[in-house]
Amino acid sequence: MDRRTIIGAGIAAAALSKQALADTPVAGDGVLPSDPRENILLWPGTPPGGAGLKLPADRVVNHEPAYITPSDRAIDQVGLPVLNVLRPDKPDGSALILAPGGGYSRQMLDFEGMDVGRHFNAMGVTCFVLRYRLPGEGWANRSDVPLQDAQRAVRLVRANAAQYAIDPARIGFMGFSAGGHVACSIATRFAANVYAPLDAADSVSARPDFSVPMYPVVTMGAGAHQGSVDKLLGPNPPPALIDAYSCEKHVPGDAPPSWVCLAADDTTVPPLPNGVAYWLALQAAKIPSEIHVFETGGHGFGIARTAGKPDAVWPQLLRTWGAARGIFKTV
Repeated sequence: MDRRTIIGAGIAAAALSKQALADTPVAGDGVLPSDPRENILLWPGTPPGGAGLKLPADRVVNHEPAYITPSDRAIDQVGLPVLNVLRPDKPDGSALILAPGGGYSRQMLDFEGMDVGRHFNAMGVTCFVLRYRLPGEGWANRSDVPLQDAQRAVRLVRANAAQYAIDPARIGFMGFSAGGHVACSIATRFAANVYAPLDAADSVSARPDFSVPMYPVVTMGAGAHQGSVDKLLGPNPPPALIDAYSCEKHVPGDAPPSWVCLAADDTTVPPLPNGVAYWLALQAAKIPSEIHVFETGGHGFGIARTAGKPDAVWPQLLRTWGAARGIFKTV
């Protein structure tokens, strides 16, 4: 079994580099030689809500028989949430935390994680692929489990920004599909108290400096992606729970600037009650925001599925928007 080093999240957040836990598995037997050797363990002990729960390191399966990226792994059974660190050769000081999608039942590790991270590395962006816990795998307070990991991830990256040659005021959060719901959740609930503080990192703000929901699951109500609802909220959720986790209904006045992207022909996560409704809510709250709706592209286009298609320009459109806001230093 191949292994990767995990950098432990301990009591002193600034001392991450001193807490290397050698020979600790990240993705079980699914680790590839090309995977990052630098990884950040989110929680120093049992993650919140995990008392008595025994999950192995990530279970890895092939997403599709015909690879659309050099590797195309999907993961579940995430008992050890981590950030995979992808450093660019020439960092521009910006950072992106990436949350892959998968309907809250799995995560597209390569297609919407590693592949995207390496693409933005080439633009000078330091990327962190977040392997967040899945809410339906036995955790207590299941509905807040992905947000707990997202908040902790932002705090650890910000608390240790100097270690990664990044500006703590230029940290973004990008999420795809159900990972887009994670992105919208932390953009709207970054200040929510969803876990007890553990160390110095938890005194740092969890607010992303910019937000990038990609074809996001947003609503839990009419027009929702039902699989995501079932996994996040559990069976037969009451109306109050549905409302509480419908991100379009709870955009605060201090939400981060946002860049939303999707395709009009997405039949899996319908745009109007999801990504479009979220952008309208951002506009109503006077949050600086931009939306790109491609005529075609369907759901889950990532980067790999855009080759030769109009939606292939989305990374450059994001880059141009971010450069105009001072997030990215080059276009």
